[in-house]
Amino acid sequence: MKFPYSFPLARAFCLYLGQAAFLAWEMFCSIFAGRIRWGIVLHQIVEIGFGSQAVVIITGIFTGAVFTAQIFFQFNALNMSTAVGPVVSIALCRELGPVLTGLMVAGRVGAAMSAEIGTMKVTEQIDALRALAVNPIDYLVVPRAVAMMISMPLLVGECIFFALTASYIVATSMLNVNSVFFLHHMWRYTHGKDMVMALTKGFVFAIIVVIVGCQQGLGTKNGAVGVGRSTTDAVVISSLSILMINFFLTMALNMVFPAGGGGY
Repeated sequence: MKFPYSFPLARAFCLYLGQAAFLAWEMFCSIFAGRIRWGIVLHQIVEIGFGSQAVVIITGIFTGAVFTAQIFFQFNALNMSTAVGPVVSIALCRELGPVLTGLMVAGRVGAAMSAEIGTMKVTEQIDALRALAVNPIDYLVVPRAVAMMISMPLLVGECIFFALTASYIVATSMLNVNSVFFLHHMWRYTHGKDMVMALTKGFVFAIIVVIVGCQQGLGTKNGAVGVGRSTTDAVVISSLSILMINFFLTMALNMVFPAGGGGY
């Protein structure tokens, strides 16, 4: 029995993980070696961070609004309407904020990375870079990785801020929750560790989006059809990876930043 060919899906999965791990290794080696092109990094920060603000803000506003409404409808029946603030705040900081931001950025930025690099691959521009003694990892992957690592935590914080603002407006203006109780309980039960957890998740999700998007782009073949396939796969794989890794991150980070109790 030929074991590697008996399980094609397992073989393809292991092969993809190996390629992604090798790309991540090269990327971090270049970053720690200081081979960072800051001009390209600044350009990518504008493309990734500034360009994603509208999507992130709209996502945060309507997520905070609808989540507040649903929590109020359930808690009001139990005469616990004043608990709406802390429940919404903690849920946004620990889960909804970073996950939804990661998914939105993966759909917008991850697809763009894969399409740009994939187009360069099929038109042999990457081969031209190698011919000019330019490392494609240093020139294409590292600037996007650094820009994403800087931009994603900021986008997560922005998403949470607008979500909480929308939550406050909906709760106090439309659902008649006392504003003093809302803010008091929210500040009392939401700690700095909740925000640290959100930013940590955002940083990890940034690495996932960059590695998946760039890996799909560098592996593109078969011309325009391959570019479209790589773009679609980049969004699907990065989104599923974020959802799966979020579970393990939650379990691990909850040991370091336990929910409830005192905080800083």
